[in-house]
This record gives sequence, structure tokens and C-alpha cells, in this order.
Amino acid sequence: MPAIRLLTWNVHRCLGVDGRISPQRIAEVIAQAAPDVVALQEVDVLRKRTGLVDQAEEIARALGMDSHFHPTVRVLEELYGDAILTIRPSALMHSGRLPGRPGLRTIEPRGALWARIDVDGFPLQVVNTHLSLIAHERRTQTDCLLGPEWIGREDCTGPVALVGDFNLVPRSNVYRRVTRHMHDAQRAPGMGRPRPTFPAAFPVLRIDHVFTRGAVLVRSVEVIRNEVTRLASDHLPLVVDLELHDIEDAPE
Repeated sequence: MPAIRLLTWNVHRCLGVDGRISPQRIAEVIAQAAPDVVALQEVDVLRKRTGLVDQAEEIARALGMDSHFHPTVRVLEELYGDAILTIRPSALMHSGRLPGRPGLRTIEPRGALWARIDVDGFPLQVVNTHLSLIAHERRTQTDCLLGPEWIGREDCTGPVALVGDFNLVPRSNVYRRVTRHMHDAQRAPGMGRPRPTFPAAFPVLRIDHVFTRGAVLVRSVEVIRNEVTRLASDHLPLVVDLELHDIEDAPE
């Protein structure tokens, strides 16, 4: 069965906890993990604060990948948002804003993007997101992602991976809402004790996730924690190896 390695990472605009801005350092960490698909959150594109660099394209170019980017914040030409990078054939299926609090100004706009990845002839739907810090908004945004605009859409078929920085801890009601519909990769059989991802220097919270749906088997999970990742961002990268199956051949 075809296999794919997926990495998700909130890169904090490539600003490390040491104060250094370095897309190259982020790319080097990713390259060592050798993923097929990379989901990034908090990416700057042409922003003055990070040197007018298109971070999504610079990281993708260093990795020999194609990139899909969705801005959640736009100030003239300056953009900030989320990206999916991949070495596999891919198509951007949908991108857009997620709802905030009706009638109230949100702290930070949130969004998602969905790419269909071709894995040796098998489609894998990857939806990358970064949810709000506000509980009520997270609940609304999660319902939106699970609904007919995103993974409930008719053409979101086959194996699905919903990934990113959810700002959700496993004891929360919204996390339980997600796991009624999808499986937490870190809690797959044989994966051992789930590992926290935040803050990078001394991780105690598990808020970055890979959720799966459909005929997909989790083969391995790793939170990359070393001297470089403890500095490169305020989150640690989460890497998951997936095996895709036909529905009729899916593992029990």
C-alpha cells in the first residue's frame, strides 16, 4: 500500500526563540525529516518585519517542493497565513477564511487550505488550519471544518488528514468533538504515549495535531525535539507516517 510522510509545524514566521529569523533553518529541519507533505502555520509573505521574504516559496524552493499558500491576514502586499508544501503531484481544492464570533471583532482572522495529494495513484485530502485562541471561535471554526464546505464536502473523498495548530488540548470539549468524527494520529494503536508540541523549549501542551479519516493507517508518529527545533520556532514539528488503503482493503 502507498505510504506518505506528513509534517505539520507552526513556524512562528520563522522567528526562533533565540530571536533569529531563518526560513533556511526551518527548511533544514524539514529536510532532515524527509516528509512528502508539509503543513505550515504562521508563515510571512513579503512582510517588512521578516525582511520582505516569501517564506512559503523560500522554504519550498529549498526543499524542491511546490507550495500552496492561503493568507489569513493581508495588509497591502504583506501577507500572513498557512501553507501546504509537497513533492507529490497536488491540486489546491479550497482555501478560505474560517468564522469568528458573529458581530464581534476577532483577535486574529483564521483560515484553512485544502490540497489533494496524489500518493502513487491514491488521493489524500490534506486540510491545514490554525484555529483561534478563543474557545468559542475554535468551536465555530471546528464545526465549519467538519461541515459541507470542507471535509464534509462531496468531493472530499478517500483518506483525509486534518492537520495544524488547533490550540486544542485533548481534555477540551472541542477536541472531543473532532475525535467523534476523526482519529487522533498520536492515539493510534501502537503509537505509545502522545507527545506535547508546545512550547518548544519545554513542551507541556499537545495543541498541534494530525487527525485522520477513512482508509488510512498510522504507521509512526514523532515530535522532533532536538537542539535546533527547540530554537527554530515556539512549536515543535509533528511528523506522521501514513499508509493509504482502498476502502475494501482498509485495516480493521
